[in-house]
Amino acid sequence: MFNLDHFISQYVIKRPSSMFEADIEKNREKLSEKIAGKSVLVIGGAGSIGSSFIKAILPFKPSALVVADINENALAELTRDLRSTKGMFVPDDYITYPMDFDSSVFRKMFRARGGFDIVGNFSAHKHVRSEKDIYSVEALIQNNVLHARKLLDLLTEYPPEEYFCVSTDKAANPVNIMGASKRIMEDVIFSYSDRFPVKTARFANVAFSNGSLPLGFLTRIQKLQPLSAPSDVTRYFVSPEESGQICMLSCILGENREIFFPKLSEAQMMTFDGIARELLKVFDYEVLECGSDAEAIERAEDLKKGSRKYPVHFSVSDTSGEKEYEEFVTNTETADRERFMSLGVITGKEVPDLEKLDRLFEDLYKVFDQEKPAKEEVVKVMQAYLPNFAHIETGKSLDSKM
Repeated sequence: MFNLDHFISQYVIKRPSSMFEADIEKNREKLSEKIAGKSVLVIGGAGSIGSSFIKAILPFKPSALVVADINENALAELTRDLRSTKGMFVPDDYITYPMDFDSSVFRKMFRARGGFDIVGNFSAHKHVRSEKDIYSVEALIQNNVLHARKLLDLLTEYPPEEYFCVSTDKAANPVNIMGASKRIMEDVIFSYSDRFPVKTARFANVAFSNGSLPLGFLTRIQKLQPLSAPSDVTRYFVSPEESGQICMLSCILGENREIFFPKLSEAQMMTFDGIARELLKVFDYEVLECGSDAEAIERAEDLKKGSRKYPVHFSVSDTSGEKEYEEFVTNTETADRERFMSLGVITGKEVPDLEKLDRLFEDLYKVFDQEKPAKEEVVKVMQAYLPNFAHIETGKSLDSKM
């Protein structure tokens, strides 16, 4: 029987156990002091990283856990998963809400509960493919930036002891709108650091997370459909378990305005086509390389006849916003690599220029208030705020490929 956790451990992250285990054990007492008996709100908690954060924090026995997510089905599965896991602590005050965090009903719920001690926000557009046209771009920026600020305004009514919002490695020297939105998000949360502690984390791709290309491989194999992947894109990966742990460590142990990142070496990087090859090998298939999507689709018909040669199309990346390499720290940032064994911490981040941030929001709202805004206008506004935003535009989206 195929064991996904074992596959990730052996072939993707190439670690027998979590790289953060030692840091968690070393800080177990402090983590318990800051989590036990506290009320926790997790926004976007039904997603891959949010649910992993929940599983990382529950062993420290918070008194209450409220999870808000717009995906009602995923919330149901989260509850089933937690309730079905041997030894998993779930507080008596546990409830899930299928609701948008930028909604009146969410604000009613938040105020009725008098706020929360710990708040984690995992609601985000995380895919480079979200950059398709002006409408997808607006939805991305609304969620990652504009609505995120409204949430922070709400939190000031009942300031939490800890606030965490997930970032991305793509926020360092961004080349796509998603990465730039997350870099701006970092400034947005830091602008509230005089009212409550704010922290974030930049980390690698989460192996087989919801919507990811590797998880798509499993679905394609189940449906006997061909696999497609870039052959020239190399990425860092963490396991789903590790993704939740780095967020917990950042949220609970981080100081105000700090950014956590995993200490990974280039030797630990993987290519997507490499993952596909290993996966097909585990399923006892021989890789059949094709020259196009169309050829791979045609050859996939043989799978239904029992063929063990699996058609794939591995090609050079040619879509907008695809970064050639990954990085967690820019050359203008200072990183402490000694405090933790497996984590680096970007320190010394200043409170951003509030007037400049306000102008950015005004300019974004002006663009989106137009009947027919243009994607180029959004990029221009973001580049005015982030001079190092070197947007890569090829005119081709990932949605045009398998």
